[in-house]
Amino acid sequence: MSVHVYVMPNGRMSLPADLRRRHGLASGGQVIVEETEDAIVLRTVGQAVARAQALSRKLTAGKAGTTVEDFLAERRREANGE
Repeated sequence: MSVHVYVMPNGRMSLPADLRRRHGLASGGQVIVEETEDAIVLRTVGQAVARAQALSRKLTAGKAGTTVEDFLAERRREANGE
């Protein structure tokens, strides 16, 4: 889906209501602006978190010692001087 949105001289822009509603921004909220080589990408905070989690799962899949539990166990061992 492509939508034309105007950027005002002060940098503000208005996203269409149906687009804001579909992405959980009907009442307003934060978005993360990412500049790529050839584009500007807007993501909701939730979308950015989900993307980071998916990348993390992909990078750690099947690797030993990569869970939060593994990390905490290692910190406990260090704290106990093991």
